[in-house]
Amino acid sequence: MPPDRPLLSIVAPAHNEQDNIERLVEEVGRAGGNVANKLGNRNAFEFILIDDGSTDLTRLRAMELAEARPWFRVIAMTNTPEGRGNGQSAAFYAGFRACRADLVALLDADLQNDPSDLVAMLDLMRRENADMVQGDRSANRQDNFIRRVGSRIGRLFRGLILGDSIRDTGCSLRLMKREIALRLPLEFKGVHRFIPVTARQMGYKVVEMTVSHRPRVAGETKYGMGVLPRALPGLIDCFAIRWMSTRRRPVSSMDLTDARPDLPRPAPGPPSAISGGPR
Repeated sequence: MPPDRPLLSIVAPAHNEQDNIERLVEEVGRAGGNVANKLGNRNAFEFILIDDGSTDLTRLRAMELAEARPWFRVIAMTNTPEGRGNGQSAAFYAGFRACRADLVALLDADLQNDPSDLVAMLDLMRRENADMVQGDRSANRQDNFIRRVGSRIGRLFRGLILGDSIRDTGCSLRLMKREIALRLPLEFKGVHRFIPVTARQMGYKVVEMTVSHRPRVAGETKYGMGVLPRALPGLIDCFAIRWMSTRRRPVSSMDLTDARPDLPRPAPGPPSAISGGPR
C-alpha cells in the first residue's frame, strides 16, 4: 500500500449543516487521530464530507476548514431544482467513489453520531473477523417520537419481508470494507436504509455494536414527514430489495495476465473523475 494512502476513509453526507460543520470536523479529527495512533500510522485516515446541494454556508465553511487539514476533503454535489439535495443514497454513492482506503466509516453530519465510537468499532471488526460493523442506537436514542415509531414500523417490515434481524439499520454510524460499499446499489433512491441487510445478502459478515446517540443541537432534521408518508415508500423498497436478492448472483473472475505471464499486460487507463453521484 502506498505510504500516502489512508487506511480508513470516513464519509459524512451534509445538507444545510452550516452550524455543525466546525464541531464535526474537530470531532472527526480527534477520532481519526485515535485511529491513527492505534494503527501506528499518522496518515491512517481521511475525512470526506459530501455537500449534498446545501443552500446555506455548509460548503464554504467546510472548504475553509479543509485548507489547513490535509486529511479533510469536500465533495460537492449539484442541487436538485427543488433545493432538497439528492438524498443520502446518492451522497453515499459519491462518497464511496472518492474513498482511497480499504475500510470505510459512515456517519451523519448532524453531530448525533459520536465519531469516537469508531475506535471500538474497529476493535470489534478485528475481533469478530467481520466485514461490517453496524451501529445500534436503540439503548441511547435521542430522536423524537415520530422518528422512533417510524423506525419500529420499518424494522417490522424488514423483518417480515426480508428476514432482516438488524435492530437499527437506520443508524448511519457503521464501518465496512470498501468492497461492500462499491457493490451497494446506491443508484436507487432509499437503498441506504438497507445497507446491512444487502451486505448480508451478498454473503458478508455483519455484526452490531451499541453506539452513542446525541440530540441535535443545531440545524433542522431532514425527516419532516409523518409516519404513514414514510412507511409506504419504505414498504415498497422492502419488496424491491427482496426482488434484487433473488436476482443477485456471485461473480468471480481471474486476471488472465496474472495466470498467463506470457500475455501482454494492458496499459492502465486514465483515472476516472468523481461525479456528483446519481440523481
